[in-house]
Order: sequence, then structure tokens, then C-alpha cells
Amino acid sequence: MISRDEIRRTYDTIRPYIRRTPVVQIDLGELDPAVGSWPAVTLKLEQLQCAGSFKARGAFANLLLREVPPAGVVAASGGNHGVAVAYAAHRHGVPARIFVPTVSAAAKVERIRRLGAELVVTGDRYADALAAAQAWEQSSGAMSVHAFDQPHTLLGQGTLGLELSGQADQLDTVLVPVGGGGLIGGIASWFAGSVRVIGVEPDGAPTLTRARAAGGPADAPAERRVGELVFPITQAYVEDVVLVGDAAILAAQRALWQAARIAAEPAASVGIAALLTGAYKPAPGERVAVVISGANMDPAQLGA
Repeated sequence: MISRDEIRRTYDTIRPYIRRTPVVQIDLGELDPAVGSWPAVTLKLEQLQCAGSFKARGAFANLLLREVPPAGVVAASGGNHGVAVAYAAHRHGVPARIFVPTVSAAAKVERIRRLGAELVVTGDRYADALAAAQAWEQSSGAMSVHAFDQPHTLLGQGTLGLELSGQADQLDTVLVPVGGGGLIGGIASWFAGSVRVIGVEPDGAPTLTRARAAGGPADAPAERRVGELVFPITQAYVEDVVLVGDAAILAAQRALWQAARIAAEPAASVGIAALLTGAYKPAPGERVAVVISGANMDPAQLGA
């Protein structure tokens, strides 16, 4: 477990290097007229964060709170984490080697290159990139910056919850995208049961759903397993996890752009998809926030 005091101290450290991303209120009826009248929900626009996603928080927490060796840093990533580590390393003038699988989005791979990190594309899955990164860590002495299963990463992601708690009055519930679980683990640690935290996952990558059913981290079909450090936090502080389909996610992404000019990648649109499809149904008067977690994608996708 990580504490609110640790998250506060982490925020004080990384604040000069990250953005305090804004919030905006929007009626879901603006996104989908079929929804009808609906109380406004609060969107935390984390896609405006440095390096295009919440991952910058965890990357800076690692580089600023740990001693970086002369060999620099190494990370495995499906995309956003690699961009964030490359960005943080560039800001601090340290070497970075990023391992990504062949399935990584071209826009994210190109951004890692532009930031000056040494990029290695290897294997077909995140697990392949992670194994290669671990081998490089052992042979080079570089410091590993894990995407989600590392205390400093969780502390950094928890600062999003700290910001949100000061931006949204009397919040009841926050919907959080889930991949490896670093974001929801950090946010849940900050709220620590004072606000209902609901995870939202694509039904093709149910990492936390699978873990909760199995009683511990377990392999999911299309995604790495949820982190060992993350799981007990979610057991303590995450009330539920809901699933949404690909079609609903893409529809939510289009709606955010067309109605509100909010650019979000598909994985960042899952919370809106959960509300528009009824996968999560707020109670009357429930005050809901949704984290829009990133926007590293080809801009042409928004008009597709």
C-alpha cells in the first residue's frame, strides 16, 4: 500500500515537470443525443499531460525519486509509457532505451524516436519487450522504470487523484481506465475509500476483471497481467470493474471529438463508453468523474 502523505510528497517533487491538467463538465447528452437529459459529468483531461498521457507522472516520479545510474534508464512499453520515459529522460539529459513490441502504434513509436531514446522493437507481445528490457537492465546496469508494477510509478499516478480531488467538488465516483493497473492503483490509493473508484476495461483485455475472478494477477487474453503491487490496492479500494466492447469504445472516442473536440485515444475513452452504454449506471444525483487518460494516436483516427 502507498499512503496519501507519500503521494503528496511525490506531487511536490514532480510538480515543476508536469502539467496540472484541467477538468471540464459535460452533459452526456451532448455526446450521444440518445442518452437524453443527464446531469453533467466531470472529465479529467489527462490527455493534455506532458508526453500525451498520465504516464508522465510515474516516469518523472521514478527519475526524480530514485538515483539514476550512468547507464540511464530502460523501460518496456506498449507505447505511452515508453513515450513518457523517453520524455522524462530527455528533460533530465539521461540515456534511455525503450523496448516495444511490433504491435505498438506507429504514432507512439515515432514519438519515442523523436524524443531521442534508443528504440528497440522486439517480439509480438508486451511480455517479449519486457523480457528484453529486463535482460538489458541486467547487462547494462540501467535503472528499470516499470510501467505499472513499481512503487514510484504508483506514487506518480496517484498524483492525478490528488489533483482531481481539488478540482471536482463533492465527488462520489471516478471511472478509471485499466491496463496494467498503475493508474487505478495510484488513484485508488489517494482516495482510499473516500470516493467510489470503478475500473473500466476493454472486454478483450480484462486484466483486473480476470485477476479479481482468480483471486490474484492472472494472464488476460490480449494484455499483460495486472501488477502484483496493484492487485491488493484494488482489492481494498476499487469497488467494481466493468467491461466495454471495442465498438462502444470507438463510438465514445468519436463522440468526444465530434461533440467536444476532446482528442482521446481508444483506451482513454473507455469510461465514457461505460456511461453511454450503461455498463456503469450512476444513481440519481451521483457525482461522477471520468479520467481521459491519453491521446497518443494518429490524428487521422479522429476523423475515421
